[in-house]
Parts: sequence; C-alpha cells; structure tokens
Amino acid sequence: MNYFNSYLDKIRTNKYVKALMNFYIIISLIFIIWMLFIDTNSYIFHSKLNSEIEELKIKKETLQREIIKDQKFIDDMKDLDKYEAFAREKFFMKKDSEEIFILEFKDSIKN
Repeated sequence: MNYFNSYLDKIRTNKYVKALMNFYIIISLIFIIWMLFIDTNSYIFHSKLNSEIEELKIKKETLQREIIKDQKFIDDMKDLDKYEAFAREKFFMKKDSEEIFILEFKDSIKN
C-alpha cells in the first residue's frame, strides 16, 4: 500500500498531470471530444456531407454536359432534312411512294 501511495504522490506532483487535472482543461477536452465525435453536427458528419457535396458537383457537371449534347440534338432535329434522315436511319421510316430494302451480308448474320 505504501508503494501505491508513493506512486500516486509522484503522479500528483508531475507538472503535466497537474496541468491536465485543471478543471478548465478537463472541461475543454470534454467539449472538444464532444464536438468532434459525439454531437449531431460533429466533424465526422460534416466530412461526410462535404464528400457528398463533391459527388453531387461531379454529377451536376456530367448532367450539364448531357444537357448541352441533348440541346444540340434538339437544335439539329429542328432542321427538316436532319429530322427525316434521323427517322430513316433509326426507325427505318419511309415515304409512301418508297420501298426499303435492308441488305444483310452473310458474315453479319449470326447462326
């Protein structure tokens, strides 16, 4: 028991332990730990939100590029000749007085 008491006395007289046992230091450490890890607005929560914001910014840029591409396509479709060419190529549409022949080569037919 005597050894234990002498050990506690050594700890209590240590200048670093005295500084850490100060009431304001203890409260400050508890506050910092609380704000960093435990609180609903913690640093961890904010870092997750920041990463989500970055992902959304990347998605926004991608969607803006697609909007520009689609807008160009819509502008092209306003021209009657391009509209007709698109319908003929993609949907095999024809005029009433025309016939369409689809040629398939032997090497393109799968057995």
